[in-house]
Amino acid sequence: MPETRAASGSATSASVTGDDVEYAVRLAVTTLHGAEASRWDARAGSLEWDCWETIEHLADDLFAYAAQLGPRRPPSDTEVPFVWSRKKPGGPANVIFADRAAGPAGLLQVLEACGALLTAVVRTTPPTVRSHHVFGVADPEGFAAMGVVETLVHLHDVAEGLGLDWAPDADLCDRVLTRLFPDAPTGTPRWPTLLWATAARNSRDTPASPTGAGTAHPPGSGSDDASGKPTPTVSSAVAHTCPRNPGSAGPVRRAKSAATPRTSRIGTTRRLAAARSAWASSVGGAIGTAGSTGSTGSRVEIG
Repeated sequence: MPETRAASGSATSASVTGDDVEYAVRLAVTTLHGAEASRWDARAGSLEWDCWETIEHLADDLFAYAAQLGPRRPPSDTEVPFVWSRKKPGGPANVIFADRAAGPAGLLQVLEACGALLTAVVRTTPPTVRSHHVFGVADPEGFAAMGVVETLVHLHDVAEGLGLDWAPDADLCDRVLTRLFPDAPTGTPRWPTLLWATAARNSRDTPASPTGAGTAHPPGSGSDDASGKPTPTVSSAVAHTCPRNPGSAGPVRRAKSAATPRTSRIGTTRRLAAARSAWASSVGGAIGTAGSTGSTGSRVEIG
């Protein structure tokens, strides 16, 4: 029987917590343990990376979010200055890489360890703390929510490449939608809605929401940082949460401040088409006709 969040020991809550990060990563690791070792070099769904690289990238994102909250005085205007590198042209720019000699089991240990770092940091960091993200500042809950969305959506990519089933539970999807995409429709199935939100935000061909990108700012905080100065809204969608890997139709190029998706437009278009199909089959109508809060014009809105 698939594990649910309630069964994991996390109390249901409107907020996104370290427990949610732990739960999402545990679901991911449990799912990936069922993969055939020979398939890890397969392309990860619509992404340009293979499944191994995509999990390394996911682990690296979780590590990076934890690092941003780690210093006694978290940086307000830059990333913690780790050295990023690529193992091959077009591959993800990471701090974290897994030893290939350790095989898939070692890769999953790396993912689990990085998830545990973010879990612990979110649990122990006061909610008043703010730290830099390339599109603004975020609190611990914002970083937790971004980590959860990264995990859920990249597992969708990797599961497709590995031939595995992946369908996270509605409660977790609902709470990250509420936190990061507050204008997304509420009367639709949660997982297809999250897929649509992330794919739509990645696609330059999809009309942008008049209310802007997702937000990792604390609810009710507006867009002021700790000093009271206005800061830009954080775009918390998966293709936007990781500034190290902006996408292009060719090799991925490092552009830390570019507000561009990390996946190629070709890959994004494929994911968007799949999300539209899933949405349509779930709600009985095409995306964009789901009502005033469900149309692409009024924001159905990852890094």
